Order: sequence, then structure tokens, then C-alpha cells
Amino acid sequence: MRMKHFSREESSWMYYDWANSAYSIIITTAVFPLFYKNAAMKAGVSAADSTAYLGYTIAITTFILAMLGPILGTIADYRGMKKKFFAFFFTVGIASTASLVLIPSEQWLLLLILYTLTALGFSGSLVFYDAFLIDITTAERMNNVSARGFGLGYIGSTIPFLISIAIIVLAQTKTLPLSTVIASKLAFLITAVWWGVFSIPLFKHVHQKYYVEREPRIVRSSFKRLGQTLKHIRSYRALFLFLLAYFFYIDGVGTIISMSTAYGSDLGISSTSLLIILFVTQVVAAPFAVLYGRLAEKFTGKKMLYVGIFIYIIVCIYAYFLKTTLDFWILAMLVATSQGGIQALSRSYFAKLVPKRNANEFFGFYNIFGKFASILGPLLVGVTAQVSGNSSSGVFSLILLFIIGLILLKFVPETRTDAADHANDKNVDPSGINLPIMTHNNQDIP
Repeated sequence: MRMKHFSREESSWMYYDWANSAYSIIITTAVFPLFYKNAAMKAGVSAADSTAYLGYTIAITTFILAMLGPILGTIADYRGMKKKFFAFFFTVGIASTASLVLIPSEQWLLLLILYTLTALGFSGSLVFYDAFLIDITTAERMNNVSARGFGLGYIGSTIPFLISIAIIVLAQTKTLPLSTVIASKLAFLITAVWWGVFSIPLFKHVHQKYYVEREPRIVRSSFKRLGQTLKHIRSYRALFLFLLAYFFYIDGVGTIISMSTAYGSDLGISSTSLLIILFVTQVVAAPFAVLYGRLAEKFTGKKMLYVGIFIYIIVCIYAYFLKTTLDFWILAMLVATSQGGIQALSRSYFAKLVPKRNANEFFGFYNIFGKFASILGPLLVGVTAQVSGNSSSGVFSLILLFIIGLILLKFVPETRTDAADHANDKNVDPSGINLPIMTHNNQDIP
């Protein structure tokens, strides 16, 4: 994927997608869920119950982060604070992911507890990573940069994933003198190392350029600023209407990503087949994420979001009738066409709406809506699966969330980049609300 048309800051920012996507595929989607499901099965936990417990764990994790997001984001708007918060959550994520190696495979409950810490670190770092988008590029380039980041992430994730699959398969066939448990744990270690090494460019070259100058009693001042935002929330109508739509449709996207392997396992698809399917999904998703960015420049980001949501509605319907491994292949390829694009364009669409000096605060709200959505989806799947005794019914229930999100998105106005930039230059956000004085430093901030 050519990077010569991007600045050093843009490329360094995008490489964090390359770095953290190893976690997304190996821990969130593929190896860890299968490792956990196997541990739960050995402990006598039924397939439906273990899937439900995973859903409940994801819900608890996202609730914690959703509560912290706007508060930490408001504090991080102060000069020099954004990278500090990013580094904290990054460190938690790396350390807890590496620590999965130490948990005995039969301790399924301990696995879920440590998984909670890995998810907090991973998702927490993304709050501040996403907010860095306004620091490293212009509004005109955001769709392309954000989508290219997702595309780079899919390509990057395939390398550690392929290595991990190879180790696990070779262990299963006794070609390597390793147990499947040890092979899976090596995958967790590979994830932590990959994530850490390729995050170095961001730490070196990406800096906070838009910020609010520090005030006395920084925490108290942050709560005061957050209160002012909530007080004038009606003035941010377009922004919060988009967040409401995002709340529903991203719920379904995140739930399908995080619970896909558990769902496939319940259908009787072998672990080896699931890993291969997920690998191919990553490969296919990369060019489609970039394609979404390019098409958004031609047809607008909002129209491409419509396309992505519509495809996910088809996914939910098809999942209900899924029976064979071939069906799961078709389902996975449908997801691959849109999962990166819909996430990338949501990020850039929102970044165009927010006032730059308060980007962290507003990305905190972006996190709240996205994470609260991630509570509803897994709970919906978990409860439906337990009540019906059928995981397919749980996935089908997600169609309601996509339909609601699609309807709400229709009422969100198109972003007007030039108007937004002009407003930001005058310390006024696009909705017309006067905001605290912000400093824009065109030099790198140490």
C-alpha cells in the first residue's frame, strides 16, 4: 500500500492501525474466543452459556470505558495531556495482553477477567488515537486518511495472524512439538510484541497541535467544561444526532466482530476453518476499506455509510439461515466488504463535525455512544441465544439496530468541510457555540 502521498504525521498515525489490528483479530475476534470457548467447554459450561458470558464480559468492559471516556477526554484536551492518556491505556493493553500467557487454560473465569483489562487498554487507547486525527491532517483528507488507516490495519493484522495460525495448525497436526494451548499462548505474546513495536512511529512523530491551555485545578476545570458542553448540547444538534445514529449501527458492527468466532463455533465449524476464514476476511477487507474512502470522496461519506449499513442488514438476515461452513464463508466475505469502511468513515465523519480544540472531549462522547452500543448488542445476542437456545436468533436480532441507525442517519446533515474549518479558525464550532480559547501550535509539541 503506497504511503508516499501521505505526510510523516499521517503515515505514523496510520501505522497505529497496523499495530493494534493484531489485537483486533487475534484477541477480539479469533484466537482468544476459541481458546476461551475450549476452556469453558472443558469446565462443563454449555456452548450457549459460554457465548453469553463472553457477551456479558464485553458489556461490562465497555460500560466502564464509556463512563470514563468524556471525563478523561475533557482533561486530555489540555496541552500535552492527549499523548499521556494514550500512553497509559496503551501500556495497560500491552501488559495485560502479554499476561494472558500466564493464565492456566482451564481457568476460564480468570481468562475473562484479564480479557477485560486487555479490552480496556485497547479501546481506551483508541479514544485518544481517533482524536489525533484532527492533529495530523486536514478535513479534506480525513476520509482518505482514516480509510487508509483501516486498510493498513487489515494488511498489518494478517502477518501476525498468519504466523499465529501456522503455529496453531502445526501444533494441532503434531508437526511442532507444542500443545495447542502453548501455541495459542504464543499467539497472545506475538500480538503484544507486534502492537508495541509498530506503535513507535506514533509516539515519535504524532503530537497534539490543538489544545486548551492548562488552568488551575485541572480536574475541576475539566468537569466545568464538560458541564458547559452538556448545557449547550442542543446547539450541537447535527453532531449528537449523528452520534445517536452511530450508537445503533456501530452496535451491530462491533457485536458481529467480537462474537463471530463464538457464533461459528456454536454452529459446529472447526477452529481451523474459522481461523482460515478470518484470515481471508482480513485480506479482503483491506482493499474494500480503501475503496470506501475513495468512493466517499466521490459520493460523500454519508452515502457510503448507507451502503455499509445496508450490507450489514443483509448479513443479519443471512446469518439466521446459516447452516454450513460455506454459508459462513459467504457471510464473512459480506462482512469483509464493509466492516473497515463503515468504521473508517464514521471516524472521519465525526472528526469533521467536532470543534478541533475540544476534540478529545467530543471523542469521549463518541466513545460513550460507541461503547454503550457495545453493551446493548452483546447483551441482546446473549439473552436471545439463551432464551431461544439458538445463536442464530441472537445474530438476527441485531437487524433492528441497523435499521434504527439507518433511519436516524437520514436526518443528519452532510458535513460542510469549508464551513467547519472557517468556524474552527475563529474559535467557534460549526454550530455557533463560543468555546474556550484554544491554541494551535504548528510546531511539534514536546
